[in-house]
Amino acid sequence: MSGSLITRPFGDTGINVSPIGLGTVKLGRDQGVKYPNGFTIPDDKAASQLIDLARDLGVNLIDTAPAYGISEQRLGPLLKGQRQDWVICSKVGEEFNHGESSFDFSAKHTRFSIERSLKRLHTDFIDMVLVHSDGNDLNVIEQQEVLDELQRCKQEGLIRAYGVSTKTVDGGLRAAEKTDAVMATFNLDYKDEKPVIDYCEKNNKGLLIKKAFASGHICLEGEDPIQASMDFIFSHAGVSSAIVGTINPDHLKANVAAVVKALAKNTASV
Repeated sequence: MSGSLITRPFGDTGINVSPIGLGTVKLGRDQGVKYPNGFTIPDDKAASQLIDLARDLGVNLIDTAPAYGISEQRLGPLLKGQRQDWVICSKVGEEFNHGESSFDFSAKHTRFSIERSLKRLHTDFIDMVLVHSDGNDLNVIEQQEVLDELQRCKQEGLIRAYGVSTKTVDGGLRAAEKTDAVMATFNLDYKDEKPVIDYCEKNNKGLLIKKAFASGHICLEGEDPIQASMDFIFSHAGVSSAIVGTINPDHLKANVAAVVKALAKNTASV
């Protein structure tokens, strides 16, 4: 199977990403998630087949985090021999233990988290690292030590780019001003963060979309919710890539097909 996706620049970072990325929370964690239906964490064989399928479809972006249970620990061995094929995005700031999240944005913990992720992922560098905000975006960005430490890690070559996974419009705009990238929520049910996407487009910043399907809650009458969602998201030129978490091969194929179709529509309308 040949790849059906064409990579695109991720802002001005020099990194090229597929327009859809594979989210991997479901590879490592089944507690405290907001999906409408329960799921079973796949075994290594199923996870490996999913990753191979994503790569064959042209997906090169894979998204993980320390807060995603054992996702990072599993991806290290699963991606063995494939490092050159993947743009890896991980996070700092949030930990998830015993069913609850905790946050630490200190320089010390940021450094610890990066070094731990490098070991877990069996790699010498991480392509992009985002701060997992606790919702107090401006405080995280302006008052905490995390961004300065990530800049040091970038200078040392441990990471190639960094940004913030934000939860507010003001936070997204400030993150776009101060960093390489933003991860923002944008879907058919939630359009509030469009100013962040506009800013990223205008200023050539990397922009990842999370909750493209509102964590599986998008429901439309008479329309394919996957296609309608991707048409909506990729009607905006500021979007670099949408991160979609799935462990279902058929869903992955449908998601990629919808992105290809959405991008073709946009190209035809230009």
